[in-house]
Amino acid sequence: MTNRTDIIKTTLTDAIQPQFIEVLDDSQAHAGHEGAKAGGGHFYLTIVSEKFEKKSRIQRHQLIYAALGDMMKSDIHALSIKAFTPKEQP
Repeated sequence: MTNRTDIIKTTLTDAIQPQFIEVLDDSQAHAGHEGAKAGGGHFYLTIVSEKFEKKSRIQRHQLIYAALGDMMKSDIHALSIKAFTPKEQP
């Protein structure tokens, strides 16, 4: 594992056991942005997990933020999240 995308995927897979996970790094589109100057990346996350059953959108995001822990302070400047249950899966 050498890049942040792989670390994010592995971390969330271990914590949330998703049926599907996709992490896209869009950091290059934000070069010069204040968060990018500090080294934080911009990512898009789509994740499907049974752990999101009976949880609000905010609770789902909180689970993801908790799993990513310190990465949210340094490695990730912006994270766009689409979190679904298997029944909601697009």
